[in-house]
Amino acid sequence: MPLTNASFQYYDSNVLRLSSAKRTEYHSQVDNLISELKKHIIDQSDLKITKVVKAGSFAKYTILNKTTEDSIDVDVVFYISDQNIDSETLENLNDLIYELLTKIYPSKAIDDFTIQRRAATVSFIKSGLDVDVVPVIQDKENLEYGWQYDIKTGERNLTCAPCHIDFVKNQKNKDKHYRTLVRMAKRWKNFAQPKGLKSFHIELILAFLQNREGPTQSIEKRFCEFLMYIAQTKLNDRIDFPENDSKTKKYFSDPVVIVDPANHENNVASRITEDEKEKIAELALKAWETAIYASVENDEAVWKEIFGNKFKIKDQ
Repeated sequence: MPLTNASFQYYDSNVLRLSSAKRTEYHSQVDNLISELKKHIIDQSDLKITKVVKAGSFAKYTILNKTTEDSIDVDVVFYISDQNIDSETLENLNDLIYELLTKIYPSKAIDDFTIQRRAATVSFIKSGLDVDVVPVIQDKENLEYGWQYDIKTGERNLTCAPCHIDFVKNQKNKDKHYRTLVRMAKRWKNFAQPKGLKSFHIELILAFLQNREGPTQSIEKRFCEFLMYIAQTKLNDRIDFPENDSKTKKYFSDPVVIVDPANHENNVASRITEDEKEKIAELALKAWETAIYASVENDEAVWKEIFGNKFKIKDQ
């Protein structure tokens, strides 16, 4: 017997979703970092900051409560104007942000600071929060967009943090269960740990299914459709969005192609390898089989094989 929408909403509200109190705490911590970093950038460089955007799953309200498998991170995008978009400039921005963060928090251990592929990260041990500071060079023709640099590949791409936030908000407005499904799918990902699959990929796959199938009637059914889509297609089918329809389709040779709804020239799944793709499909099929068994047997405990031991649909 399938679980009701109310059961999954209980699980989402009481286990998965970040509480309002925690959101307030993290907002305060991030706002303080933004304020201090702005001051240091202005005082110690000639860079011009035009705006700062809190982005990622935190801003999209798809973030999960912190557990041993679910980390808490907030992306903070600093838009910088009047700079060249060459690789050297973009790489130097990451180095500068890293250096300034160490000055803002001099009492923190050096291990609490990291340079990521596209960001400089500072970790707050007490709250468990990681803040990824992403510097982008603002596009002169479209001020919502900015160029970011990948220090591993040396590539730069055009991104739009506000566009991604609005995309998820629009999907939620069309389907009230969308964010619940994203959080459920992210929890499965974090528990099963399929290498290569990212939260943004999950948001877009579920958005694609929503656009194709319409609003969710049964949360359980749509979640199973998500798993089966991955298992059946093995992510071989290209995913596009209506936002890309007016653009000439760019050819991508990558094993997995999920086109960025904010930039038709960007494949957000370009890093997934052939081996990773096969493993993701394998784990999705296993989870689908488990979900079907749990539904047929009406066995709440079996769902824990997908979501972990904290899965619950009522007060104990």
